[in-house]
Amino acid sequence: MDVNHRKVRIIRRSDLARLTGCNLETIRYYESIGVMPEPPRTSTNYRAYDDSHVARLRFVMRSRDLGFTLEEIRDLLGLGDGGLHTCAEVKQKTEAHLSATAARCSGGEAPDCAIIDSLRGL
Repeated sequence: MDVNHRKVRIIRRSDLARLTGCNLETIRYYESIGVMPEPPRTSTNYRAYDDSHVARLRFVMRSRDLGFTLEEIRDLLGLGDGGLHTCAEVKQKTEAHLSATAARCSGGEAPDCAIIDSLRGL
């Protein structure tokens, strides 16, 4: 596929899933809620993902691993997509998330830790 006169590697949804380790249904869901952009289609009507989709999906998945909600991820992506973001804005959103996670920790002597549970996705 030729986008803006540069060659782009075309990736099918199944390949996108394999490259990122993301479930096919999750990719469909992320597209339906606008976290992942709807990809262009080839002349044979296949979805044509490219390396930018791989990078974006990895960003989303890593953010989810760190406990960010989809709304927080959408905000971070919006800051990055617009190109008008500042590092301070990204830092503020990240600190707000991490502060909320840290606030769940009692800081006590118990072996259970809310921060570790959050990082584990519990």
